[in-house]
Amino acid sequence: MLDTPRSDDSSGNGAQPKNAAPTLEADKADGGVILHFGGDWLARTIGGVEDTVAETQKSDLGKSITFDLAGVGRLDTSGALLVEKLSRGLTEGGAKVTIEGTGDSESMLFDAVRKALDTKRPEKKVAQSSVVVDLVAKLGENVIAAGREFMMGLNIVGASLYGAGRRITGQTRWRPAAIVSQMDRMGVRAVPIIALMSFLIGAVIAQQGAFQLRNFGAEIFVVDLVGILQLREIGVLLTAIMIAGRSGSAITAEIGSMRMREEVDALQVIGLNPIGVLVFPRLVALTIVLPLLAFIADLAGLLGAIVVTWVYSGVTPEAFITRMRSAIDIGTVFAGLIKAPFMAIVIGVVASMEGLKVGGSAESLGQHVTASVVKSIFLVILLDAVFAIFYAAIGY
Repeated sequence: MLDTPRSDDSSGNGAQPKNAAPTLEADKADGGVILHFGGDWLARTIGGVEDTVAETQKSDLGKSITFDLAGVGRLDTSGALLVEKLSRGLTEGGAKVTIEGTGDSESMLFDAVRKALDTKRPEKKVAQSSVVVDLVAKLGENVIAAGREFMMGLNIVGASLYGAGRRITGQTRWRPAAIVSQMDRMGVRAVPIIALMSFLIGAVIAQQGAFQLRNFGAEIFVVDLVGILQLREIGVLLTAIMIAGRSGSAITAEIGSMRMREEVDALQVIGLNPIGVLVFPRLVALTIVLPLLAFIADLAGLLGAIVVTWVYSGVTPEAFITRMRSAIDIGTVFAGLIKAPFMAIVIGVVASMEGLKVGGSAESLGQHVTASVVKSIFLVILLDAVFAIFYAAIGY
């Protein structure tokens, strides 16, 4: 910012003079109006005179107007810009404006301001777009974002494995209480809702299967249907989806709330790894309890099927169990249960990752909790499809 002092404002010892409030007064003269400018027209002072300048520009001052700047103490770029804009505004209204009382330095300052105002600004180019370009661009952005999240997930898994290695080798103390507490919250307290859901799902599958197979006189084969479907697919899949909505959202909310209160940063300040303290116990607890919950879901689903087939089709529990022994084996049970630890890791990693991305607002917390549940359910279903393809490829 250029600051041009008037010669009569300088003091002998070079001290900076006090700022004088800018003034603007109008006087009538022969054939026109004279605007007397006084005080210091500087960036830090012109705020008090901007309204006066705006009112002057809107006023009808005649066809001949003279700017008298002899009373101006100090002038900088902002002050010169305000005076020049006033001059141009009056000129556009049909007046002839003359500026007097300026020295060489002030004239050079006004010339620089006029040159800057007369410089043509480059026109903003509007980006040419089309539906195809926008679609490809959006696809690329999503791919890059997915890649970043994948790397962040690998970082969480790697840090958890590193922490597990340090605990196994005795470099870090185990905290079994944290893991047991999470197992209680994620596993034990989830048993009633998991069992009830699986009981109802098994009952519905048995009823619908018996209703359709009755047309062919093969109601007994509903046992095969329920046994294979419940043990290989439905039991573990619905359990994982329920845990993703129940425990996954809780993990994201807990870690996200700690991020909002800067507790995660506090852990780093005192030398603790947030992943080891917050993520590792939850990840271990999920990996342990999800197979157990899936097993309970299988039992509840089969119990629901037994009750429905007994009441609806007259198949006794003894006949149901005898038929099920010939329809399934131990491999069928483990074909479903083996998916559970992988699904647990996916749910835990996604929930923790979304929790660590929470910002400082409640809106951010809600968005990431929603994203955690949606992504976890999607990835769980995708993982189940991958296992189905794998089993088909090996002929099992």
